[in-house]
Amino acid sequence: MTLGIDDLPVRDELRGQSPYGAPQLDVPVRLNTNENPYPLPEVLVERITERVRAAARDLNRYPDRDAVELRTKLAEYLTDTAGHRVGLENVWAANGSNEVIQQLLQTFGGPGRTAIGFEPSYSMHALIARGTGTGWISGPRGADFTIDLAAAERAIAENRPDVVFITTPNNPTGNAVPPETVLALYEAAQAAKPSVVVVDEAYVEFSHGASLLPLLEGRPHLVVSRTMSKAFGAAGLRLGYLAAHPAVVDAVQLVRLPYHLSAVTQATALAALEHTGTLLKYVERLKEERDRLVRELRAIGYEVTESDANFVQFGRFEDAHAVWRKILEHGVLVRDNGVPGWLRVTAGTPQENDAFLDAVREVQCLVGATPTPPKEQSA
Repeated sequence: MTLGIDDLPVRDELRGQSPYGAPQLDVPVRLNTNENPYPLPEVLVERITERVRAAARDLNRYPDRDAVELRTKLAEYLTDTAGHRVGLENVWAANGSNEVIQQLLQTFGGPGRTAIGFEPSYSMHALIARGTGTGWISGPRGADFTIDLAAAERAIAENRPDVVFITTPNNPTGNAVPPETVLALYEAAQAAKPSVVVVDEAYVEFSHGASLLPLLEGRPHLVVSRTMSKAFGAAGLRLGYLAAHPAVVDAVQLVRLPYHLSAVTQATALAALEHTGTLLKYVERLKEERDRLVRELRAIGYEVTESDANFVQFGRFEDAHAVWRKILEHGVLVRDNGVPGWLRVTAGTPQENDAFLDAVREVQCLVGATPTPPKEQSA
């Protein structure tokens, strides 16, 4: 007898669902997962080797379960780059920002509680909510993918969620959320519940604007989450972190697994933090390439959403998935996120971006692949 998931006694809210994932196909140019395309510099690789070698001598012992040295260095990085002082007591780290989000939902969400996000946005927020037994509410966005403040405030007032997610820059659309919108939503959330408001800044180093980290001052229910996967070019490391009031950090530790960050992970992250100046230079290159993609896609005739991230959303198509396949036939893998009429491309190296632009020029000439005329350029 063939046994499937639905034949198992899984929770009802998991039935019929699919796991998160993007196609990992063997093609010459992969621009679908928002990775940093530049390998770590050799000097950093050597430093990682030194730190991991030192950590390996004590692998018979458990790692520092509170990751004190790592959290201290992350706090220093945030203070130096965001213009707002945070200390060890304000920072928590986990295995990728996804585990940070999971721990937040385990702490402040769960059965009988709800979370809201403004979609389309990072789909893992809803998936992790479901995994933690937290009810998910899909909040509204405008036609230009910005958050409609009045509609969002109404959704918060009506649903009184326990957790509010604000992704800025937003994935997959790329646009940033103005600080005044975040402040208004925070106030709306406090009036309704009060709720924990999570600002997901996974792509903030690529933004034209500043981090919203200074908004933490005087707002104990506000959390800013970050990752080392994007700007640090360390997707394989799996290191995410948050900054918040010390009480939030204490609360999250109630659900963390013991010794959740390995000694090797901590050693590698510490090595990377010693080379932030070098790594952020790659970010500047990618910002230039992202802006070039926006300009050239618009020159070709595509509609493009303004991007503050390391990727660009472009369209519009009658059948986005058919266009995705045509681009793939040219050896370039981009992302079909399921946003009707749109695709997303990660900013790669200049050579990778050239290959992508050549592909979309070819695809535009095909029947049914021409983008629909934009009513107005997205702002």
